[in-house]
Amino acid sequence: MASPPTAAARTSASVPYVSYVLKSLFATTAMPPSIRRAIGLLWLCMTAPLTAQVPSRATDSLLAPGVSAALARHRARTLRDVAYEVSLSLPANRSEPVTGTTMLRFVRRGGGDVVIDFDATPAQVRGVEVNGRDIGALVPIGGHLVIPARRLRAGANRVTVRFVAGDGPLNRSDDFLYTIFVPARARQAMPVFDQPDLKARLTLALELPRAWAATANGEELVRQTVGERAIVRFAETKPLPTYLLAFAAGRFQVDSAVRDGRLLRVFHRESDSAKVARNRDAIVDLHAQALRWMEAYTGIAYPWGKFDVFLAPSFQFGGMEHAGAIFYNASGLMLDATATQAQRLGRASVIAHEVAHLWFGDLVTMRWFDDVWLKEVFANFFAAKIVNPAFPEVNHPLRFFLSHHPAAYDVDRTAGANPIRQPLDDLADAGSLYGAIIYQKAPVMMRQLELLVGETAFRRAMRTYLARHAYGNATWPELVAILDPLVPADLTAWSRAWVDMPGRPRLTVRLTHEASRSLETPPTRRGGAESASHRIEAHGTQESTRVTVVQDDPRGRGLVWPQRIAIAVGDGRGRDTTITTTIGADTVRAAVGWRAAWALPSAGGLAYGDVVLDDSSRATLLRTLPTLADPLLRGSALVTLEEELQGGRVTPTALHATVLALLATERDELLVSRALGTLGDLWWRWLDPAVRASQAATQEVALRDGLARATTPGAKLAWFRALSTTALTPETIGWLVRAWRRDEAVPGLVLGEDDETALALQLAVRGLPDARTIVETQRTRIGNGDRRARLAFVMPAAVGDAAERARFVESLRLVENRRREPWILEGMALVHHPLRAESSAPLVAPALALLEELQRTGDIFLPKRWLDVTLAGHRSPAVAETVRAYLRDRPTLAPRLRAIVLQSADELFRIAGRPAP
Repeated sequence: MASPPTAAARTSASVPYVSYVLKSLFATTAMPPSIRRAIGLLWLCMTAPLTAQVPSRATDSLLAPGVSAALARHRARTLRDVAYEVSLSLPANRSEPVTGTTMLRFVRRGGGDVVIDFDATPAQVRGVEVNGRDIGALVPIGGHLVIPARRLRAGANRVTVRFVAGDGPLNRSDDFLYTIFVPARARQAMPVFDQPDLKARLTLALELPRAWAATANGEELVRQTVGERAIVRFAETKPLPTYLLAFAAGRFQVDSAVRDGRLLRVFHRESDSAKVARNRDAIVDLHAQALRWMEAYTGIAYPWGKFDVFLAPSFQFGGMEHAGAIFYNASGLMLDATATQAQRLGRASVIAHEVAHLWFGDLVTMRWFDDVWLKEVFANFFAAKIVNPAFPEVNHPLRFFLSHHPAAYDVDRTAGANPIRQPLDDLADAGSLYGAIIYQKAPVMMRQLELLVGETAFRRAMRTYLARHAYGNATWPELVAILDPLVPADLTAWSRAWVDMPGRPRLTVRLTHEASRSLETPPTRRGGAESASHRIEAHGTQESTRVTVVQDDPRGRGLVWPQRIAIAVGDGRGRDTTITTTIGADTVRAAVGWRAAWALPSAGGLAYGDVVLDDSSRATLLRTLPTLADPLLRGSALVTLEEELQGGRVTPTALHATVLALLATERDELLVSRALGTLGDLWWRWLDPAVRASQAATQEVALRDGLARATTPGAKLAWFRALSTTALTPETIGWLVRAWRRDEAVPGLVLGEDDETALALQLAVRGLPDARTIVETQRTRIGNGDRRARLAFVMPAAVGDAAERARFVESLRLVENRRREPWILEGMALVHHPLRAESSAPLVAPALALLEELQRTGDIFLPKRWLDVTLAGHRSPAVAETVRAYLRDRPTLAPRLRAIVLQSADELFRIAGRPAP
């Protein structure tokens, strides 16, 4: 039996407990400075043996949890020339802690304490030295270490912290780990100044198991082996913000290639040699093409020296643009032989997106995360330009439209819509800024801006922006100042509607038929802008049609969105024409010298807004959409009718019939993919179960026919996936079981491992008697250990009964069970599959109750994705009321979390007839 602790030991042991209590008090963001100081004095008295540091009164107000805007502004004024020298010891056993030392170098301008960010427990701080002198074990206050002014000097300083790293941002698995520090999680792993406008040079050394490989921002300089351990030292980087500092280490394969004289290395864990061989050259070539394009466009050579990529299993994002070492989700780049066109385009796009970030975001970084959209808009906007030449067979205007407008509409139509540029008081909340408005709406805005400025002038402005702020920081107003002289309009007013305010314009269509005569009128002035008037005549006709398009702000704010639009006009019998014009505060009028049956102002994929069709246009397009000659016109008409459904102006059954008719004749793979997605959404969310049952056989025949017509493996796979995810009849389910068992071939398609796994899970949620055997057998088929582990994790959600699925959801309350975010999202999607909606409805409330913790502990996309997979399978008024009650009972819920709930629940509210609260 151990001896009882001494009095001194009991006092020392109480310090961590005291610190936890005080840390919880500091988490009260509304705490007055006087109370904060009183707690600091109490802390001093109770922890005197450990530290004699008390923040000054001036520092008190800066010590809120997170990284406040006030703290960031203060440090930006008083610190410069920041550098980090970081040494970390990475144990082979994941249960052992990562330990390390960070030396922070900086030049101090002015007096006062220096606040270092380290969101840690007292036990994680093992020692602190300031300019070579030990000052004892500092206790973190509100996630910060306060270095007293009296310990510092004017000019250059060194602060060295010995610490135990926080595990959360290190993403540790049994034999590998990788960092994710965006948006402000570096402070959860190690001591830093965690704000984007204190860029620093990083020198990194990793001690790790000898069998492990490693990559980081800097070039590997030396690797020394000592017994079973190795030390890898990396070169000092150029200035980077903390969210871009990165390393990965573990049991990796490393493939290398040279393109344009540059060595490109690919770190991965793929065990399927055929898959590696099939994808390796494509991955390298796509990176090389993107680098060439960006260098040519910007006039600036690749800024970061060496170039590595790391393919992480079940990575949280599509990619992350760490300078010198881009990280990707392995499944997005290592494609199966049957990959669809959408998957191949998606791979090229995510690579182009991350490469564009190396200039926009890495070289020039936003000053504060309210402008995080600025780096994302350029990455997405230029990604489209980079990818286009590599896929000459693709209709790129159609792809841009389908990739951006619908996803942005999904947010902008909701009561939770947010502006592109959002104010931000604390970086702890920065993750909630991300979403479709940044990634999809902002590129639409930027395309409209490029149309306004002109492509050549726009490119000159981008070069000026990069050259002026290279290795530094910039804001949207600073870019506006560069662009403003190039724009005839008031760019500040333009930006207010497009960038600073939520929501979208409404574009209302009216058709007026008249006896044939000239309808052309001189331009008029309305609302400070010139209205457009157009006439297209057809000789010999007896009737003409005037088309009127009115743009207004449906929220009643009087906002104006100046934009280029294309108005297509048709007679419903194959004749159509398109008029391109500009609309602002004015009413746009056009005329044709024949009787028109429909008009569509979203033709050309240009107009952004809620298009409200007149009765004739709506009915005609529902009937004739498949016959429209231009794929982009068909795509814009389809998306417009989808929005008409959301607005209650088109019925689900009518749109379902139109989509089935379109799929019967459509040959463009982009449109087929969009239509199949729309079909799935209609099937599970909008159509009543009784309608589903009556239409199942018809729909399955249509999908089998499409599968037979498809001419490429990728196209066939798209049809097969649509069939396997919507199948209801015993005949089709039986056929799918035989296909999974490999007893019956799918004509023209060889299912890959991932396809068979997805099929096994789809069969499981249909409640087959041998569902567990199917999924367990599929697990034995998988050769890659990471993918086997993922399927094992989601098995309870896939094959368990209602009680087992409830236990799976309950297990996710523990943060250690949420380490692999893609895994938990897949599991939640299986729990809340539409076929299980009745039994899973009681699990919605517990999922909502976990939201605030997910926002604190998860990565940036987790809260929204968690809500999406939880609610997507439900359509009942009861579940809609559960969400309403959650919001009603939490009047102090953070506004951005409230907005995310409203976004994810918007379609549920509409279907269930329960308006958003």
